[in-house]
Amino acid sequence: MSKIDSFKYYKTSPEIIKLAVMYYIRYPLSLRQVEDILHERGIDICHETVRYWWNKFGNLFAKDLKKKAVHIPSNWRWHIDEVFVKINGETHYLWRAVDYEGTILDCYVSKRRNRKAARKVLKKLISKHGQPKKIVTDKLASYGAALRDLNMKHLQETGQYKNSQVENSHLHFRRREKMMNKFRSTRSLQNFTAIHSSFLNHFNHQRHLENRQNFKNLRYNSVEQWRGICAA
Repeated sequence: MSKIDSFKYYKTSPEIIKLAVMYYIRYPLSLRQVEDILHERGIDICHETVRYWWNKFGNLFAKDLKKKAVHIPSNWRWHIDEVFVKINGETHYLWRAVDYEGTILDCYVSKRRNRKAARKVLKKLISKHGQPKKIVTDKLASYGAALRDLNMKHLQETGQYKNSQVENSHLHFRRREKMMNKFRSTRSLQNFTAIHSSFLNHFNHQRHLENRQNFKNLRYNSVEQWRGICAA
């Protein structure tokens, strides 16, 4: 983290701030639950303090996690899907793209799920990660129309159960959405999903694909990298 955004003007130690932010973003906990967990460990803070900390440092931590990321997202096959999200009673759509290993490539919030929105999502993904060899989607017509506009229709694959990878990725967000009692604005939703995705990519190692020893090594390395953030 840059020296400009140091912790020297805060009374609380950086370790406690990092712990509170990590608990709130990584696990499906409310602000008050994080307050209670820290209180059990002898740390007396208000839940509004936790809110301030994650708003202040969440993006900074997420950027540092991306810099330390060892795994490079794959361009072999992408999975793209969208879910309904209520913001102040109005329906919005959260688009999510993951690679074949479950690494989250990007998240994008829109008011529509038409061809224009799908094309914008695809362009954003391609500009950031390059063009994949396959793109798996559901049968929403917007995907086909957007891919035709980009001359990529031949890359699309649809079919029952083929997009389970990204649908399972939505489960983490749904748990968080429930604990946060919905979202108040598209900006707050976009900001939280971006931070949450970085933490999820860093700590999630697909334990069902690894043997126990490899999983333990990966988990240990993730924790050590997290501890190294903002150290000294």
